[in-house]
Amino acid sequence: MNGGLLRFLPGSLMVLALLVKVPSLRREWDRPLNRTACLLLVLGAPITFLASPPTISAVNRATGVVNFSAPLVFSLATLFSGTCVVLVLRWRGGPAAAVRRATRLTAAVFGGAAVAIVVLFVIGDAPVERLRDLDTYYATTPWIREMIVCFLLAHTVGALALTALCAQWWRRADRSLRPLRTGLALIVLSGLLDLAYLAAKWAAFAAHWAGRDWVVLSTDVAPPLASGASLTLGAGFLVPLAGGSSAWRDLRHHHGLRPLWKALRAFASRSVTTVPLAWWSPLGIRLVHRESVIDDGLLALAGWFDPAVREAAYAAARRRGLDEGAASVVADAAVLAAACRSREAADRAGTAQPPPPPWPVGEWPPPSSNTSARSPGNAASAGSPRRCCPPTPR
Repeated sequence: MNGGLLRFLPGSLMVLALLVKVPSLRREWDRPLNRTACLLLVLGAPITFLASPPTISAVNRATGVVNFSAPLVFSLATLFSGTCVVLVLRWRGGPAAAVRRATRLTAAVFGGAAVAIVVLFVIGDAPVERLRDLDTYYATTPWIREMIVCFLLAHTVGALALTALCAQWWRRADRSLRPLRTGLALIVLSGLLDLAYLAAKWAAFAAHWAGRDWVVLSTDVAPPLASGASLTLGAGFLVPLAGGSSAWRDLRHHHGLRPLWKALRAFASRSVTTVPLAWWSPLGIRLVHRESVIDDGLLALAGWFDPAVREAAYAAARRRGLDEGAASVVADAAVLAAACRSREAADRAGTAQPPPPPWPVGEWPPPSSNTSARSPGNAASAGSPRRCCPPTPR
């Protein structure tokens, strides 16, 4: 992967996350969390691009100020670090007064640091343009030195706070919230890479004070770490946004129904004419189509559901220690699998008529209302799902 792609990739992830977030921002502008998330993405998208040597040179020429990019990138990165901490504080939640105090303190500290960076650059003197080693070249220059220390301190505090907050939240987060936990893990990884970047910068900076030449840490070791941190941070914020969206939930539901759809589509096509889908059909239409095929397949197998199979499977599941909901899912799956086998065997033998049902007609809900058979993975969490067979005697 070349350096140009590395410069654009983190910013591109931030822009993608922003595009995902904008619709909810328009609907829920009054929510501080949404506003903070979008501010973070707006600040973070251009940083890695602006910090690249070609862009630094171009900005310096366009403004006519030597090293103008230094306070621009440093202040943006400082504000970005503070916004990350504010976002996590609001995202994690807690007592409203405590969250409000923490966010105000964070905004004051990092906002003040960004202003200090600009002021120190204005009163300092940096006449020689440095594209890659400004921090070590000006490590002993009055006011510019303080500007660099201010940036590194603010960045270090932000990275430590963000990493610690996300690590604590990740440990407490419910394991069922996969997008959230994945995003938090990526943000923690980003924080660790960012701390490694800062360690290289601090080491090179301090070595210059001590009369040693460790500039390679700042020019060659730190930039790849910063790119990796930006990339994983963008992915960390994008995963929960995309994972919590309705489109992602529909995609997961569509994928989860595939085994049941494959098992029932042949039976559905024998009873009704299935309308084919075009390759460009949207996901919502595909999901409705897949659910309709499953319903038609269940209707086609209605006469082949055997309550004795269900009772035996339910009893076996309970003996294995499963709770009532999980045992019901196992029993419904067993009934459905047995019905498929019986129908296939009858078709091969040329006797497509089902056996007479051993229960009174109308005593239990029809298969078309079966939610647990349609989505066995969700039936256990549904409380008391309607079943495709009569209730098992307790």
